Amino acid sequence: MRRKRAQWEQWLGEVEGIESALVFLRAKQAEATRFIKRTVTDLGIPGPRPEETQ
Repeated sequence: MRRKRAQWEQWLGEVEGIESALVFLRAKQAEATRFIKRTVTDLGIPGPRPEETQ
């Protein structure tokens, strides 16, 4: 609705800003979808390092 009004009022900067925001949000949504599909690797819990002998 806001984009339609901005286009109707010929607020070119507003239209461009809305378009940029939509592109950014779609990219973030795609990134989140890819992130969900990734497998998780269990690295374990780190322990203390062994004492060095000299």
